[in-house]
Amino acid sequence: MKKLVLTLAAVLALAAPAAFAAEHGGHAGHDMAGMAKLEGIAYEAVIDGVKTTFYVQTMKEAMAAMGMKMPAGVKETHHISVTFKDPKSGKALTGGEVKVKLLSPDKSEQVKDLMGMHGHFGGDFVMTQKGKYGVMAKFKLADGKVRSAKFWYSVN
Repeated sequence: MKKLVLTLAAVLALAAPAAFAAEHGGHAGHDMAGMAKLEGIAYEAVIDGVKTTFYVQTMKEAMAAMGMKMPAGVKETHHISVTFKDPKSGKALTGGEVKVKLLSPDKSEQVKDLMGMHGHFGGDFVMTQKGKYGVMAKFKLADGKVRSAKFWYSVN
């Protein structure tokens, strides 16, 4: 299991430089069409001058969007991602740090730092219980200002 997690982390880490190059026209060889249609907007707001959009996808959907197959043995069930944009220009804001705390219906918590990838920040979470999940995020972008967002997401 540890090897699988490390392998998945390595794949995502290796994909990140290509994603940032892609913002500068270096998309050759990468199927980014799936990322352009991130589905499942869970929450969207302008927070202190930053358009913030959270998405929740099943791991299977997230992997398929990147043109990858779901590896066997992955315990995480959902990918939570967030994009940041300048609300006036629409320019993506890709530098910074994001931490998400996920409160499960049984009140257990998962806390993760989201990794920059493909023009968004993302991380994988276990969301096997049916019910409402509390998503709390703190993020600091290149301007150094700490912002936060909170929302509920239901798993049926």
